[in-house]
Amino acid sequence: MSDETIEDIKERKKAELLEQAEEPDTPEEPIEIRGHDHLEEVLSDHGTVLLDFYADWCGPCQMMEPAVERLAADDDVVVAEIDVDAHQGLAQAWGVQGMPTLVVATDGEEANRAVGARSYDGLRQLVA
Repeated sequence: MSDETIEDIKERKKAELLEQAEEPDTPEEPIEIRGHDHLEEVLSDHGTVLLDFYADWCGPCQMMEPAVERLAADDDVVVAEIDVDAHQGLAQAWGVQGMPTLVVATDGEEANRAVGARSYDGLRQLVA
């Protein structure tokens, strides 16, 4: 049996839990938004979110998809993808007029916006 006491185990576990709580809970892939309530939940759970308004038929949107996925995977950025055909009300509410439209939302409010395709570096600059 180990020389570790119950108190030592409790302290180690407490330290592990505190460390886990401090780590950012940032998904490593874009979140596919399912509707208004889901978007509100994502915005309230994360301080800053990049909203990617796209359509499957949009060539520039398809071109940007690898950069958007890389941003979500490699950077500490929450990316929410919103299909404008499936969620026309959300697109309208956020004033989307062209695609792709990228909106940086901080605390649920628009902080920055860009319309048109962006490179990975362009996306990083947008959310900086």
